[in-house]
Amino acid sequence: MISFNAYRTIGIPGVVYIKPENMFKEREKIGEADYILFPEYWQINPLVYSLQKKIFPSASTYYLGHNKIEMTRALWAAFPENVPYTTILNKDDFDLDTIEEEFGYPLVCKEIKNSMGRGVFLAENKKELMSYVDNNEVLYIQEKLPIDRDLRIVYVGDRVVASYWRIAAEGSFHNNIAKGGSYDFGNIPSGAVELVEKVAKKLGINHAGFDVAVVDNKYYILEFNVLFGNAGLRHLGINVEQIIYDFITSFGSNPKKPNFPTIGTKAS
Repeated sequence: MISFNAYRTIGIPGVVYIKPENMFKEREKIGEADYILFPEYWQINPLVYSLQKKIFPSASTYYLGHNKIEMTRALWAAFPENVPYTTILNKDDFDLDTIEEEFGYPLVCKEIKNSMGRGVFLAENKKELMSYVDNNEVLYIQEKLPIDRDLRIVYVGDRVVASYWRIAAEGSFHNNIAKGGSYDFGNIPSGAVELVEKVAKKLGINHAGFDVAVVDNKYYILEFNVLFGNAGLRHLGINVEQIIYDFITSFGSNPKKPNFPTIGTKAS
């Protein structure tokens, strides 16, 4: 196995690390590998389609998790009832009156590529909304759900491996641990876990941290992160590297299973 991300594969036996920028210099070594772990996004097409290598996470995971637009459109197509009311548009198509009429205040504004709570803003008035619009070419605007916490549900391989609440600090809009949020490991609703399992299998996702909001016993997927933080897993004593290794070795032992799922297909 070859890894392009040393941090993500510490503890996985039999892994050789190669710097991503040396990919083409090490083409022969890559060609001999059974599995490629955690490539960067720009490496996916040459690895999967030119060299026809098995990769982890899957191509579907990378493509759909690349930004909030890709993941939201995939969810709109397959699980529309589990997406908060959202609009995506170019800045040139922005109309203030329409947005204010559809959403009111407060509303949530997001940069399309970011994580750990960065690039997510609460606009409580016209001035704050226009500041977001002025600084982004593509606009991602979402309803503000009445929550002070959300669920982080971690899916690795072919199953959910961990679930916990992330609770916002007092007076904070963000639930993210990186933004001062706290953990709660109790009272995880089984329906949220079942939803993530269905979404991951439907979309061919095999390594992601899903953020799920619960409102009146209904579940909304806010987003999912391909390279999620492991602090919550460490609190639970979960060794995600071992789970990855077990999944890869089991997956690779069956030659009838496909090497890489395409977008929108169920991962085998």
